[in-house]
Amino acid sequence: MKLFDEIPTQRPLTPLLDTLDAPAGLRRMTLAQLRQVADELRAYLLYSVGVSGGHFGAGLGVVELTVALHRALQTPHDRLVWDVGHQAYPHKILTGRRDALTGIRQYGGLAAFPRREESPYDTFGVGHSSTSISAALGMALSARAKGEKRRACAVIGDGALTAGMAFEALAHAGHVKANLLVVLNDNEMSISENVGGMASYLTRILTSKPYAAVRENGKRVLSHLPGALELARRTEEHVKGMISPATLFEEMGFHYIGPIDGHDLAALNQALEALRDQEGPQFLHVRTRKGRGFRPAEADPIGFHAITKLERKPPAPPRVDAERPPAAAASTSKPDDASRPQPRSEEMLRPKPRSEDIVRPKPRNEDALRPKPRSEDILRPKPRKYCNVFGDWLCDMAAVDTRLIGITPAMREGSDLIRFSQTYPERYYDVAIAEQHAVTLAAGMACEAMKPVVAIYSTFLQRGYDQLVHDVAVQHLDVTFAIDRAGLVGEDGPTHHGALDLSFLRCVPGLVVLAPADEAECRAMLTTAYHHPGPAAVRYPRGTGPGSELPQDLEAQVPIGRAQTRREGERVALLAFGSLNTPAAEVAERLGATHLNMRSVKPLDRDAIVAAAQTHELLVTLEENVVAGGAGSGVNELLAAEGLTPAVLNLGIPDAFVEHGKPAELLRDCGLDAAGIEAAIRARLNLNDN
Repeated sequence: MKLFDEIPTQRPLTPLLDTLDAPAGLRRMTLAQLRQVADELRAYLLYSVGVSGGHFGAGLGVVELTVALHRALQTPHDRLVWDVGHQAYPHKILTGRRDALTGIRQYGGLAAFPRREESPYDTFGVGHSSTSISAALGMALSARAKGEKRRACAVIGDGALTAGMAFEALAHAGHVKANLLVVLNDNEMSISENVGGMASYLTRILTSKPYAAVRENGKRVLSHLPGALELARRTEEHVKGMISPATLFEEMGFHYIGPIDGHDLAALNQALEALRDQEGPQFLHVRTRKGRGFRPAEADPIGFHAITKLERKPPAPPRVDAERPPAAAASTSKPDDASRPQPRSEEMLRPKPRSEDIVRPKPRNEDALRPKPRSEDILRPKPRKYCNVFGDWLCDMAAVDTRLIGITPAMREGSDLIRFSQTYPERYYDVAIAEQHAVTLAAGMACEAMKPVVAIYSTFLQRGYDQLVHDVAVQHLDVTFAIDRAGLVGEDGPTHHGALDLSFLRCVPGLVVLAPADEAECRAMLTTAYHHPGPAAVRYPRGTGPGSELPQDLEAQVPIGRAQTRREGERVALLAFGSLNTPAAEVAERLGATHLNMRSVKPLDRDAIVAAAQTHELLVTLEENVVAGGAGSGVNELLAAEGLTPAVLNLGIPDAFVEHGKPAELLRDCGLDAAGIEAAIRARLNLNDN
C-alpha cells in the first residue's frame, strides 16, 4: 500500500483507474492489478477532496473494501447500501463519477452522500446513519417476493452500528432469514478491539469453501438425530465466542465471519466470494483504519474526518525575489533550501489552524498589498459561530447550576460541547448515534428534577420526534433543546438542511420555540428556554451571526411571546423570524417598511401581529423554514382566528427539497436574500424599482 504525507496538489497519474468507467472491469483484474487500482484510487481521493473539501478519513479507510465489494458483487444488480454515506467517495469514483468528484458538495455538483437520482449504483439515499440494514433488508425481502436472485449488502461503519435502529434491523433479518450480507466496517471508531492472530487463522478457516460444505452437509445429517444439531450449533458458537465477537450476531441469526483485515485485498476477496453465494443472513466483520494511507489522518482521525478545500497559493513570481535587497536574498541562499518543503504545505494539510499559525506574520509582499484596517473595523466584534455561542453558554450555565446535564447524539465537536465535556465529564453524555435514546434519556432525567439540555442538529431531531412528543411534551417535562444547523446548511444538501423543524415543532402542544436574530439574542434565548418550566427549543443556524456584542453574564433573557420592533415604517410590515432578520433590515430601509423581529415562533406575539395587520397594507412573514406549516402559517392562523383579513405574503423555503450549494446561493435561489425579498414585495404591490 502506498502511503502519503501530503495531499497532492496536481492530479496524480492513475492509468489503471482511468480505464474503469464501471465496476465490471474490476472482475477481470488480477490481484496485483486490484492493488494498483486501490493505490491509484486513494491518491485520486486525496487529490479530489483537496480540491473540493469534504468528508475525508472514512473514505480513505474503505478503499480496499470498496474495490473488493464491487469485484465480488454484481453491482448494480446486487444492491449495495453504504452507511454512513460519507464513506462512499471511493464508491462514487469507481461508479462513473471520477471526474465529477472535484465538484462534490458544490452547487450543481455531486451530492455529499449516495443519492438514487445520481447513479443506479446508489441504491438508497443515505445522509443520516444507521439506516442501511433496514433498507437492504427491505430490498432482500422484495427480491424474495418477486423470485429474483440478487444479493443485498449493507456496509455499516464509522460508529453507525451504535444506533438502536441498526440492531432492530439485525434482529428482524435473523428472524426472517433473508439473503442479506451485512459488512461491519469497524474502523476503530466503533465496537471491538483487535483479537490477534488466532482470529485471523479462524477467519481463513471459516471463509473456506470446504468448511462451508461441511457445515451445510453436517446440518442435513444431524437434523435427523434428536438434539445433535443443537449440540453442534452450540459447540461452534462457543468456539467462535472464545476468540471473536461472534456470539452476539450468531444469536441474532447471522452466520458471522471475522474480524478480517479490511486493507488486505486477498483476504477480502476470499471472504466475500464465500459469503456471496451462501443462503441466509451473513455478517462479515472487517477491521479498517480511518484515514488509512494518509499519515496525518491516521494520527488524527477525528480532526481529519472532513477538511475544507485547499487554498492553493500560486508560487511567488520570480521578479519579487529579484527585487529583494541583497542582504535578504543572502539570508535565504543556503544550498539545501531549494529542497526544503515550503511551510504552506503544512497549512494546507492542517484540519484546523493552531493559534501560532493564526498570529504568524505574512510575507512582506502580501502585507504591502493588504489594506490597513480601519479603526471601526478593529473595534467591531468578530462574528462568532452560533455553535460556539451555545458551547460557551452551556459551560457558563453549568457553573451556576449543578443540575444541568449536557446530552448529545455523537455531535460533541459539531455542537461545540468539547469544553463542557472536559470541564464537566460527569454531567456530559454522548449517547452515540441514538437520537431517540438521547431525547428519552433527557426525559427520565427531568423526571428526577435534573435540567437536561439536548444539543442536536435540526435534521437529526427528526429521528427523535416521537420521543419529543410522547416522552417529553405529553408529560410537560423540563427539557431544553438547542437545535443547531437550522435552515439551509449548505454543501451537505437536502438530507442535512434544517428546513422542517419550525413546522413539526410548532404543532407540539406546550412546546416553546424561539429563533434568535443574532448571537446576543441566541445566548439570551438559551437562558430563557433553560429557565422556562417546561419543554423549550432554541433553533439557530449554522455558521456565524451578524456580529452582535455578546453579554458576559447570564442575566439577559427574552420575554416569551413578545416581538421586538426594529424599525417603524408605513404600508408594509416585515415579520421576520430568526436568521432572516438580517436581510429584513436591509429591505425595510429600502422600502420604508416596518421591521418586527418576531423572536418567538411559539407562542406568537398576538398584540404585535394584530396591530401590524390594522395599520399596514401588507404583512410579509420571513423564515428560513418551509412555508408549509411554518411560522408564517402560524401568523395566518392567528389572523384568521381574530377575524382579520389583511394581505399577507408568506416567504420561506419552497415546497421542495433544496439542493446542495453555498448558503448564499441557496438563499438566493429560494428568493430569501434581500434582493429576492424586495422583488417579491414589489411584485405583490405592483411597485417599480424606483
